[in-house]
Amino acid sequence: MDGFSDSPFRLLCRDFGSAISYIAFISARELLQDHHLSRKGLQFDARERPVAIQLYDNDVNRLRKAALRVQSLEPDMIDINMGCSTRRVSQGGAGAGLLCDPQKIANLIEQLDSALNVPVTAKIRLGWDDDTRNYLDVAKVIEDNNGAMIAVHGRTCKQVFKGQADWDAIAEIKQAVSIPVIGNGDVKTPEDVRRFLAHTSCDGVMIGRASIGNPWIFQNRSVGEVSKQELSSVIHTHYERMIVFYGEKLGLLLFRKHLSCYLDHSPNAHEFRNDLLTADNHVDFLNLLNRAGYSQPMKPDSLHDHRRLS
Repeated sequence: MDGFSDSPFRLLCRDFGSAISYIAFISARELLQDHHLSRKGLQFDARERPVAIQLYDNDVNRLRKAALRVQSLEPDMIDINMGCSTRRVSQGGAGAGLLCDPQKIANLIEQLDSALNVPVTAKIRLGWDDDTRNYLDVAKVIEDNNGAMIAVHGRTCKQVFKGQADWDAIAEIKQAVSIPVIGNGDVKTPEDVRRFLAHTSCDGVMIGRASIGNPWIFQNRSVGEVSKQELSSVIHTHYERMIVFYGEKLGLLLFRKHLSCYLDHSPNAHEFRNDLLTADNHVDFLNLLNRAGYSQPMKPDSLHDHRRLS
């Protein structure tokens, strides 16, 4: 969710019923080199709580120092990413690369638990590859060193997002540990959520890519049930929050990738899609939305003012 899970997006998901907000993972090395904790990627709204700040690195000492720094932002938990499969992260021993060394994970979780006054959690995968599916060992190591919760993506690092997520393995982890387990992988619809929980008995479901352009999944609703009027309202609400958070120019630029996903749910958007996704002017963008049939709904206060003035 790097590049998508910013405060406007997380707050929108919370409006629709999400239970925990994860700040997109941040490099401990980069965090320690930057002496300012005011960067946009670390900012969150109090309405997003509980909030987890997620860190990654291959060095235990750097992770401990970085965690102590971000603790001052008062997150509800600090999460260590042991699940990222991208080469730039995992090949260097961070993210899913940590799964190759359970003893290092034990040391990391123990040090963080001793140093911090907020819970320490972890996001893992099933292992590095099919020959090293050591998820039960890793889960027990996290629990034994006072990790507070585990989130599990049901694939190995080498699988990336290919193949089918192994829900049976996630269910094994849930049976093996007493701390909460959140499951992740191939949960794209409300029906998937119900099947996943019944299959794994997990304490929760982590929904990432399936929520982009589809916050309705947190309401247990299919996007096919959403009217164009409601879709239009969410598009405008999300866009307004982006320009408030980032400013007009950057907010529009960053919103376009979200808009692309919203438009995927609207078969009538083809005619305006390219113009909308390349617009770089706020006024032009709003005019294009209006022409495409996504006009901004009249807000209750505006409606009240209109009636009063008339």
